[in-house]
Amino acid sequence: MAAKRDYYAVLGLKKGASEADIKKAYRKLAMEYHPDRNQGNKSAEEKFKGVSEAYAVLSDKKKRQEYDAVGYSGFHRRYSQEDIFKGFDIGDLFKDSSYGNDDVFSTLFGGGRRTSNRVNFKDFFNAYSQTGTGDFQRTGRGHHTTAQKGADLVYDLSITLEEVASGTSKQVAFRKEDGTLSKVNVKIPPGISAGKKLRIPGRGQQGGSGGPPGDLYIRIAVTDHPVFTREGSDLLLDKELSFTQAALGSTVEVTTFDGIRKVRVPSGTQSHSKIRLKGYGLPHFKGKGKGNLYLRIIVAVPTHLDKKQRELLGELVKEGL
Repeated sequence: MAAKRDYYAVLGLKKGASEADIKKAYRKLAMEYHPDRNQGNKSAEEKFKGVSEAYAVLSDKKKRQEYDAVGYSGFHRRYSQEDIFKGFDIGDLFKDSSYGNDDVFSTLFGGGRRTSNRVNFKDFFNAYSQTGTGDFQRTGRGHHTTAQKGADLVYDLSITLEEVASGTSKQVAFRKEDGTLSKVNVKIPPGISAGKKLRIPGRGQQGGSGGPPGDLYIRIAVTDHPVFTREGSDLLLDKELSFTQAALGSTVEVTTFDGIRKVRVPSGTQSHSKIRLKGYGLPHFKGKGKGNLYLRIIVAVPTHLDKKQRELLGELVKEGL
């Protein structure tokens, strides 16, 4: 049950279900998989744990809002398993059942004490630790939990296309769950693409029970450039020419990331045809060499002609042009 990554699906519900529907679904499934009813059935025990975790999140207004906003993975970056069950109110869900519910959580979850209607999950976690699938794993009758790696963090960082071309270094600052401000220097290699993640080991959230910290991932975004369009390691640049420049040929100046270069446009060049400037694109990410710069010719058709220009064009028409 816990292998599912949608708490609503765990309870057999759809997103947007009412509080009453959530409570009703949990009570039904918890009764079905209750350990007193399924003694020795490990599968039922795991399902009981799964529906209990889902109910602990969806029955808490704040936790549910966060879960709806960021989904399962994002939610588990913010909440440890102990946080999920902290203050979990089983209330009177089972008050009219014949099962021994005062003892079921202490039996399954390792001696959790009840105060009023709430289970003290501090003791709960002294006997169980979270596995990678969200299940609980017994660590003995004692008072030790399995060391858990801290949650990974993702930081979105925007850079310019010029910085992609040259590579750059940035300092990023962010706050962790405990409120501490962390600063990290990040070296960004040339040629990196949008969406690429750079891993910085050990700079995520602190681990639990002596476990190692998580990792920090820098997710790259590249701002749009006013002149160049990126296509992988290649660049595209539109260059406008007059009708006569395209027809007769011309030499034009082109700005590249390596400076200004003069390019010869052959006579008879058609609009939207491309001229390749080999090696004037972006560096290949973690590779050798560069992509190409493609000069796309845009032939501008005049919209306002004086009398002399009209006469000249008329002569060209007579000549079959």
